[in-house]
Amino acid sequence: MEQIKAILSINIVQIIIAAIVLWISVAIINKSLTKFFLRTDFIEERKEKTIESLVRSLLKYTATICFILFVISKYVDNFESILAGAGIAGIVIGFGAQSLIKDILAGLFLIYEKQLHQGDFVTINNTFNGTVEEIGLRSLKVREWSGKLLTISNGEIKQIQNYNIDRMRVIERVVVRYQEDPKKVWDALEKACNLLNKQFGHCLKVDEENCLIEPFTIYGITSLNAGFHGYEYTITGLVDDKEYWNTAREARKIIAQVLFDEKIGLAEEQISVKHSQ
Repeated sequence: MEQIKAILSINIVQIIIAAIVLWISVAIINKSLTKFFLRTDFIEERKEKTIESLVRSLLKYTATICFILFVISKYVDNFESILAGAGIAGIVIGFGAQSLIKDILAGLFLIYEKQLHQGDFVTINNTFNGTVEEIGLRSLKVREWSGKLLTISNGEIKQIQNYNIDRMRVIERVVVRYQEDPKKVWDALEKACNLLNKQFGHCLKVDEENCLIEPFTIYGITSLNAGFHGYEYTITGLVDDKEYWNTAREARKIIAQVLFDEKIGLAEEQISVKHSQ
């Protein structure tokens, strides 16, 4: 018994035990959190993943800081007194950790204001596009379409375009030649809208009474001189955010096929070159 006490009194042994206890505690809490969300459905799945990601990040930072303080306390005499009177040192460290504090506060505001959730497709700072994989206290991880994982400090995020906030409108613009009969074009695009509503009716957004909010329709002729090339027609449809990308991609294919079948030519850029005599 005395030997065990002697061994436990060694600093390095206490540090190893503390590390193991912290690691096991974090693992148990994370596993319990995952099981909790698997058994409940009162929160939207994307919000559950966001909360889980944030809690994991918070646990990781808390456990790391506690471990560092415990290690220091084993090698510094009167550490509690030093820690209690560390006002000046805290101010100095605070100035040095301004960017860290900025990142953490920005991360908290991202979650509190519900600007994004894990799994959302976003554009960050009008530059980076991808799916949110992890929302941490200090950084945001976004998986780009190419497969690259982009890590952005929360404090560096100035602008967020979220493509998964409740409603997504498919907007497809078609510019046809001036020589095309507007009535013929309109009829062809109405045919395309009917095909889209028939094929993708399950993707369209519905209201509380299960009625379509905005099926695929011709919004109208949105320009009589689009880029000096031709008439511009616009088709819109309000779809579920999870179906947006697939629906928009297939909509373009159907519209293109209908225009081809009806022998309606799209506008082409032409350059006239005049030769001087």
